[in-house]
Amino acid sequence: MKKKEEEEEEEEEEEEEDKVEKKTDSCLGSELSTIGDVYSYGILLLEMITNKRPTDQIFEADHNLHNFAKVAFSHGVMEIVDPMLLTEETYGSKMVEYVISIVKIGLSCSTESPKDRMSINTVLHELHLVKNNILKVNK
Repeated sequence: MKKKEEEEEEEEEEEEEDKVEKKTDSCLGSELSTIGDVYSYGILLLEMITNKRPTDQIFEADHNLHNFAKVAFSHGVMEIVDPMLLTEETYGSKMVEYVISIVKIGLSCSTESPKDRMSINTVLHELHLVKNNILKVNK
């Protein structure tokens, strides 16, 4: 009985991985490149901030993590931020600005058109600025 449950669990994990791969491939085409890496990095940033995965059931048809964050960005991005990231102390502080900056970077990296994506050098520069600002505030 236990073995059957383990096999079913493995099958579910494989299906989940296939979903992620198909969604990523459909966004990037079949050619691998650093532009694809930037896209994946942007999605990873959005996942960390929202605590949502591209394979979550809320992302059906044309609705995806990028569009979810993009809509929220123009209507109140803090509503999609994982509540575990913001405590009462940080919500009113500069930390909100930093979270918004990270969402903006994630959106910029995960645009549909590869030519419109932020370069990895710019991504690193922007994230270093956020990190340095956080460290200044916490001193």
